[in-house]
Order: sequence, then structure tokens, then C-alpha cells
Amino acid sequence: MATIVIDPVTRIEGHLRVETEVIGGQVTGAWSTSPLFRGIEPILKNRDPRDAWMLTQRLCGVCTYVHGVTSVRSVENALNLTIPDTARVIRNLLMGAQFVHDHMVHFYHLHILDWVDITSALNANTTTAVTVDRQIYSGRSRDAAYFDGVKQRLQTFVGSGQLGPFANGYWGHPAYILSPEENLVMMANYLEALRIQISAAHMHAILGGKNPHPQTMIVGGVTLNKDFTTARISEFKNHVIEANSFVTDYYLPDATWLAKRYSAYAAIGGTDNLMSFGEFPQTSSEPASLFFPRGIIYNRAHSNVLPVDIANITEHVNRSWYSGQNLNPAQGQTVPDYTGLNTSARYSWIKAPRYQGLPMEVGPLARVMINYGKGQSATVSVVNAFLQQSGLSLSQMYSTIGRTAARAIETKVIIDAMGSWANELTPSPQTKTMPFRETFTMISEGSGVALNEAPRGALGHWLSFASTKVTNYQMVVPSTWNFGPRDGNNVPGPVEQAMVGTPVADQQKPLEVLRVVHSFDPCIACAVHVFDPERRSAYTVKTL
Repeated sequence: MATIVIDPVTRIEGHLRVETEVIGGQVTGAWSTSPLFRGIEPILKNRDPRDAWMLTQRLCGVCTYVHGVTSVRSVENALNLTIPDTARVIRNLLMGAQFVHDHMVHFYHLHILDWVDITSALNANTTTAVTVDRQIYSGRSRDAAYFDGVKQRLQTFVGSGQLGPFANGYWGHPAYILSPEENLVMMANYLEALRIQISAAHMHAILGGKNPHPQTMIVGGVTLNKDFTTARISEFKNHVIEANSFVTDYYLPDATWLAKRYSAYAAIGGTDNLMSFGEFPQTSSEPASLFFPRGIIYNRAHSNVLPVDIANITEHVNRSWYSGQNLNPAQGQTVPDYTGLNTSARYSWIKAPRYQGLPMEVGPLARVMINYGKGQSATVSVVNAFLQQSGLSLSQMYSTIGRTAARAIETKVIIDAMGSWANELTPSPQTKTMPFRETFTMISEGSGVALNEAPRGALGHWLSFASTKVTNYQMVVPSTWNFGPRDGNNVPGPVEQAMVGTPVADQQKPLEVLRVVHSFDPCIACAVHVFDPERRSAYTVKTL
């Protein structure tokens, strides 16, 4: 038996430690640890609830919009406030831009290096690369001169010796199976995506004032009327078109190609239970009008999507560094109680949320499978096309490669919908009188909850206040659901479950484990906060 510790896991947001037990070249047990404390809830106490969004939004520099809008919505829920349709559409477009940006960055700049060997690309024959390019992208062709230029850029970068995020890549690992030409084509799109993701950031700047951390949110709607012009909406639509072209022509085909080539990972990294809070309301009626429906799937039964009742959510702290009881977030507490890292006892600053006592995977795979099970037509169409082209079955979506593909699938569904939503924005000479915000009278005491989908999964904010001051604020974020530790019944969290059964060819270079972990797109900065100043040692991958 070998114990493999990866600390820290890189190419993620935040700090994550993963420990695995390997027997016979396969993971038999896993433990997910965050060595950071989330202190944002205590910071929010005694503040005006209308100001909470400014602080919660800064939990993370990646999902920069989601906590802000969820916080605003929790106050609106306490006030029983319905926002104007124009504000609802603008919020949907801002959220859509967040998804598109986040998913492209994750696939190309955080996750693709788990599948693509950059140094192998330097050995590619560029004429052969043109043939591969045509094969992957249905006749779209970039010529040999283009790939010569890509090779030169990569060679210059590697020759500089300043590899940055590439420095710890497992080059030459036997788990890399793509040809040099396939690697070169994928790295070409890595470089192209650096340019395209700027378009998504510009969408936030147009409707949100800036990126990161858009600032046009306010309780009751948005603050945008002076910037709501025909020219700016036209500019926004142009960015949607540019992003859609890249997603359609390259991102989705790349994810499909990887699924075809790495089909072994359709049997690795799956979980059984999925949950989505739903997203993109089409009217003021929720959850009935949600473009992405709300639902639960038990035991992979996607043909039987059940409703969500948030009263069934409990956060376990038995194996986390918190004192207190296992409570619903509405009554939740955040009381730190560090006892040392011990995987047989307490070992993480992340709590362990459960739904009806069960761990739930959240994120793109959950949304896609719930959308599919509910018959959401846009998702059904893209999924069916993906399955036909990749050769995977629907049941194989419950896997590492299925989770990676689900991000691309829903990116295509969202960017298509954004074109229609943007057409609902029609600036006119009467724009200044259009309702961007619903007026209200603030109450002194109340409680509210907001349920959203962040790119990484189900997100909930629970708020209570008295004398117009926050008395309790609890957030259950996607990476809390996915990366939480074992619960009071010693049941592993979703990522801990998903890692079991993963093959490990080289215990000194556990690339296969990272493929599973990265497929969830960890955002530990959202799940926990504040670095432990006593822990400053250099971290390495260790085999014990």
C-alpha cells in the first residue's frame, strides 16, 4: 500500500490537499482537505444586509459575480421583492457571461494540461497537424504555416525556462495518449482561448461596470440606466457572437475529441447523486420558469428528477474543524475549532453538506443530467449530438470525462440562449424611464435565502438580520458540496468517492488523480478563507 499526498493541488482557485491510499495501482481511499479557514460569515455580522453583496462577491476572483447576486437576492427574498424584467434579463446575461468565461478558462488553462502534453507538441509534423485539425473540426482548416507559428511560440516559451503553470507538468507520462499533432492542435486552441476569454470579460464590463467584481448590482434590480444604450447593447451582442463562434467551432469539438480519445475515463470518477438549484429565471416565477431547472437525481436515475426542498440540507461538522451541531444552514454556525490534521478524525476547514443525509455532486454534470432528465430541449439536443460524435452512452456521462464534457455542453446551451436574451434589451428614447430597479422600504428584521447556480454548482446564501444588522449569514458553496470531508456517518464526500478506483501508473506522478480532481474545477477560495500563517513550508507530492 502507498499513501500519495498532493499538497497543494495546483491549477485551481485556493489551496487544496488531497491524500489517497493506493493498493495494486488503484486508489482505494481518498481524503480531501482544505487547510484554510473561511471567516467571511463572522465578518458580515452587524453589517447592513444591503451591503453584504460587496463583501461576499470578493470571496473569489474567479467566480466574481455569483456571490454578489446571490447575496442581493437573499435580501430581496426577505423583502418579498420582485425585480423588473429588464433587471432580470441583465442579471441573466451577466451570469451567462460568468459561465462562459469560467468554463473556457477552466477547460483550456486549468484542465487541458491533464490531457495534453505540451512538450510532445514540439515534435509535431505541422502538415500532419493540418490533417488532424480538419478531422476534429469538420473541415475547418488552419494551414501548416499557422501551426509552424504555434510551434515557434511554444518553443520560445519552453526555451525561456520560465514555464510558470507548466513547470510541474508530468511530461512523458504514460497516461498521455494523444499524438504530437493532436497535442499541437489542442495547444493552438489553448492560445486562442486566451484571446476569446477577454470577450466574456468585456460582457461583464459592459453590463456590470467592470470585471472582475461587477458593480451594477443593487437590492431591487440593477443600476445601469445611463449606460443602457443601443451602442453598448450592440457591442455586447458582438461579444456574444464571437464567443459563440469559438465555443461552437473549437471548445465543444475539443471536449468531444478528448472524450473519444480518453474513453477509459468514462468509467472513472463518477458519483451517484446529483443536485442543481437551477438558474436563469425567464419570469418572476421561480423555480417554475428557470431555464436550467431545479432538481435532484438519486442513484443516477436521470429519468426521475425529483424536486429540491432546502429544509433537507444539513451541514455536518463532525470531521471538520468546527465546533457545534450538524444544522440546516438557516440555523448554521461558523465556530472554528482546529484540532490538527488527522484523516481518522477531523481534517478539513470545509464542512460536509448533505441532502437527506446523502452527499450530492453539484456543477455542470449535475445541471446537464437534470436538464436532460427534465427534457430541457436545448440541452437534450446538444447532449444527443455529443453522444453520437463521441461514442459515449448517456450512462457514461457519470464520469470524469463526462463531467469535463458537460461544461462544454452547457457553455454551448448558455451562449446560444444569451443571443436571444440580449435581443430582449431594446434601448429607446424612453430608456431613462424604464424600470431597472424596484423601490422598497427596508424592514428592520427578517430572514431570506437565495438559491443560484454558480459555474461550479449549487450555491445558497442564508441571511438573518435584526435592527437592520446581520445576525447570521451562512453560505453553502459548490466546492463545499463537492470537496467536503466525510460526514458524521463516515460517508465520503463526492470528490473523495470519485477518486476511488482511479488507476495510478506512476505513484511519483499521480496525473490520473489530478484528472479526477480538476474535473470538478475546485474553488477552495469560495469554500474557505484566511491562510494559516503557521504553515509556510514548501509543499511537494510525497509517496509514503
